[in-house]
Amino acid sequence: MKPEDRKRKSPAMLAAIGKVTLEKLESIASKIGDDIATEADRHNFEILREVVALASNRVSVSENESAAELGGDAWTERTSASHFPHIRLHGGALEDDPLKMNI
Repeated sequence: MKPEDRKRKSPAMLAAIGKVTLEKLESIASKIGDDIATEADRHNFEILREVVALASNRVSVSENESAAELGGDAWTERTSASHFPHIRLHGGALEDDPLKMNI
């Protein structure tokens, strides 16, 4: 998927993608629990688990940055007041991403 295609996704489409991702993750987790998962299932589970973790992290960073900007009590991992958290490797703050890829 090209970056310009990602920008065309409506909020409803993104919500549906998220819902289906969580449903598939749960389905594969059930197969793993029942010991009937294939190698491909286990690989897909790890990818989906990472996607969910990255999305959760990104939302958490956004919520905490908003609270901090409003003077609220929020955690930050800044090295200075102008520097966003160092969570690039975990998919956190987009502002810290040198590629400036917005979803």
